[in-house]
Amino acid sequence: MTSTKKDPVIVVLQLTGGNDYFNTVIPYNEGLYYDNRPTVHYEQDQIIKVTDELGFMPTMGPIKELYDQGKVAVIHGIGYADSPRSHFRSMDIWHTCEPDKVGTEGWAGRVARELDPNKENVLTAINFGHGLPRALVVPGVPVAAIADLSTYGVLTGISNQEQRAKALDLFARMYSPAVGAGMVTDYLRSTGMEALTGADIVKVAPERYSSNVEYPNSPIAAHLKDIAQVYLADLGTRIFYTSHASFDTHAGEMAAHPGLWKDISEGVSAFFEDLHAHGQGDNVLMYMFTEFGRRVRDNGSGTDHGAAGAAFVIGDMVKGGMYGEYPSAKPEDLEQGDLVPNYDFRGAYTSIVEDWLGLDAKPIVNGNFEKLGFL
Repeated sequence: MTSTKKDPVIVVLQLTGGNDYFNTVIPYNEGLYYDNRPTVHYEQDQIIKVTDELGFMPTMGPIKELYDQGKVAVIHGIGYADSPRSHFRSMDIWHTCEPDKVGTEGWAGRVARELDPNKENVLTAINFGHGLPRALVVPGVPVAAIADLSTYGVLTGISNQEQRAKALDLFARMYSPAVGAGMVTDYLRSTGMEALTGADIVKVAPERYSSNVEYPNSPIAAHLKDIAQVYLADLGTRIFYTSHASFDTHAGEMAAHPGLWKDISEGVSAFFEDLHAHGQGDNVLMYMFTEFGRRVRDNGSGTDHGAAGAAFVIGDMVKGGMYGEYPSAKPEDLEQGDLVPNYDFRGAYTSIVEDWLGLDAKPIVNGNFEKLGFL
């Protein structure tokens, strides 16, 4: 457990679409980087040097500032064996911790159930964005899904009936093919009234919030500002979830990727600045992940689906630095042209669940996995 007085909080930020690991944490002295990336690469003088071997891509300056303060842990080579290179299936694996079968419960939903087994707080877990990520879905566990806090539109508490129908339809279409319509129906039936209650409670957050911190004008910054408002309102939320897209850079990567990381870096920086301006945040841990990395060799304009990736853990209680080993880019070490994962993502979850939230991780991640000492 942590030494903070307030209960520990986790913010999960999903980089949806498959972030290009090789072009995010760059082995800038490695000739194989430039050999494999004749088009989709950054020049030496553009890369933000972090160590003698590795650097961040050019728009990650605010993340580098947090790294220099010892508040960012970079986890290398994260993933799982035999990547299917499918967005839906890969996210399903990350969300349920079930690489060998289709899971029916999300890992973060299991955490919410352990943190609040009697459902005393319907706002224990909140997703900020449209729909509901599979990671939070566990029948009987209420989760609020807020698209925009200023209109406090919670999944089943949206006042406009047409909006409500669209939200429920989106949820059903996303998950019914994978887990069956029955499971989706049961989930909605078991959590509907709690979500309505959550909509009423969460209205108070904007009313209680004032800040001099100026957030950037981006969708992810807006979600992070909403998270800050709810967190600072002391509503007892322990799990905040949000995402930013699309990192699926098959084409035009050198135009799109820097903008994506600019939005992430500036938004994350403003978020932590806001918490610290309020004298808060030492009990907040942020975890950023993506479903897979991308191919080592570019395709002339972008990069295709790969395997190993990087995850980032950010917060005041983090022991900053590089964790794990950067996978080899030598041709003989690649699998189907991809960097090979060398660290199971469930180990990172285990570190967070046990060392941050103080829970037994085994039933949440479905087994025993190697932890990293980033806390």
